[in-house]
Amino acid sequence: MEKRCIVAPNGPPAQGPYSHAVAVGNLLFVSGQGPVAPDGSGIKRGTIQEETRLALSNLKAILDDSGSGIEHVIKVTAFLADMDHFSAFNEVYKEFFASAYPARTCVQAGRLPMDIQVEVEAIALVPNVASC
Repeated sequence: MEKRCIVAPNGPPAQGPYSHAVAVGNLLFVSGQGPVAPDGSGIKRGTIQEETRLALSNLKAILDDSGSGIEHVIKVTAFLADMDHFSAFNEVYKEFFASAYPARTCVQAGRLPMDIQVEVEAIALVPNVASC
């Protein structure tokens, strides 16, 4: 199986040496996304809801650019700087994942890059790609 590194034109610029996503067969592994402005202006700090909305919007843009979509996500891992934000995170999360929820893990991280409050990564299917 061949590995394809994805650079999503509508995703935020990578904040380090990583690909937005990597596709292998019909699986897509999306790197952790935080509240980074897609226009390259950097981190956008705000409430946990605002940061979560931007992180999930970035995730959605990368999924779409990769030929997948939010409806094809099978697993999400969410990292919160403070687990006291769990309920507020869930309220925004439900705006993006309205039904047929993917499997999910949510953990409190000791510290997230650039002191952001939330980071979200995902594994998704890429439809119409023959698997090996």
